[in-house]
Amino acid sequence: MATIAVLGTLDSKGAEHAFVAELIRARGHETLLVDVGTGAPPTVEPDISRHEVAAAGGIPLDALTQRRDRGECVVAMSQAAPILLARLAAEGRIDGVISLGGGGGTAIATAAMRALPIGFPKLMVTTMAAGNIAPYIGTKDILVMPSIADIAGLNRLSRLILTRAAGAISGMVEMAAPAIASQRPLVVASMFGNTTACIQEASRILEDAGYEVLVFAATGSGGKAMESLIESGMVAGVLDITTTEWADELVGGVLRAGPERLDATARAAIPAIIAPGCLDMVNFGEASSVPPQFKDRKFYVHNPQVTLMRTTPEECHELGRIIGRKISHYSAPAALMIPRRAISVISAPGQPFFDAAADLALFESLRQHCTLPIEEFDEEINSPVFARACAEKLISLMRTTALPATS
Repeated sequence: MATIAVLGTLDSKGAEHAFVAELIRARGHETLLVDVGTGAPPTVEPDISRHEVAAAGGIPLDALTQRRDRGECVVAMSQAAPILLARLAAEGRIDGVISLGGGGGTAIATAAMRALPIGFPKLMVTTMAAGNIAPYIGTKDILVMPSIADIAGLNRLSRLILTRAAGAISGMVEMAAPAIASQRPLVVASMFGNTTACIQEASRILEDAGYEVLVFAATGSGGKAMESLIESGMVAGVLDITTTEWADELVGGVLRAGPERLDATARAAIPAIIAPGCLDMVNFGEASSVPPQFKDRKFYVHNPQVTLMRTTPEECHELGRIIGRKISHYSAPAALMIPRRAISVISAPGQPFFDAAADLALFESLRQHCTLPIEEFDEEINSPVFARACAEKLISLMRTTALPATS
């Protein structure tokens, strides 16, 4: 039997949270009803009051609520709830968490969920699911379920959705986490559809050599998650082949990972291989979503929801400067690997994004600003030759670094 935290604003959505809690108990689990509301008194009796939540964060709740500033209250609870929930999980008092919310409730609950470790069951039923939910999820594995209609009372639709949600969180806590049998050193790798073949071949070689490889999609959130794991101290080496998120960061695409992308490896001081994978492209949504200032640029429709824009020589020069300078701060053994014939599938000769001038600007800028050892290959990025060179170089760097010091 598990204990599931049912966390929410019990002033406005008390009946709905109580309904979910009852279903979870009927499944055979215990519940802990946590109130994070800051308006009217809760409509159901919580197990942990809003005052207890606020106290966990050192917040004087009464003084705060007297000011009647809803935004300020949401911010405060978003700071306190993570502290309380993380404490409950660390003490073994909860095995999962579910919440139901609109904008404010979702902000509070997902802030709390982001304080929990990856793998800890977390489910958010929200009206915000159809929008940009990246800020709510961050780099954590929060399961988001659309509420369809607003969470405003129990009716034929909400009862259906909430019943499924209660079943989902119950099922999550009932599945035991798999035993971690592997003690192999961990390598993280960045991948895009246009670098898949390279990463697959390099991963095979690394795994044959005794390493475990975790691959992260270079989709903005994927890059952030990879950086977070690198900083955790769990990672032995980095195969950062697909640095494309910096193209979106520079030009204004939708798959940005933030200006600190590539910095975690410097702070962690672990061996790394870096390549300019997919720096030929900036990502947008459907074609109609491309900002009008780019109307005269070169585009490639990857699928109906993804439109790619070719980077210019000027942008490539700046990308080379940014990346070259960032990776020059790496203190552990590292190398920059350049596949001169193509940095993506579609930048190869004869492909839609082939642009020799742009590639030349990128490579020359990288050479100018990078102080790491640079190895260049007359290969495309997905060539087995290039993939093997990257994998074997990283293995060599990791094994050298792991050698004990000699007197």
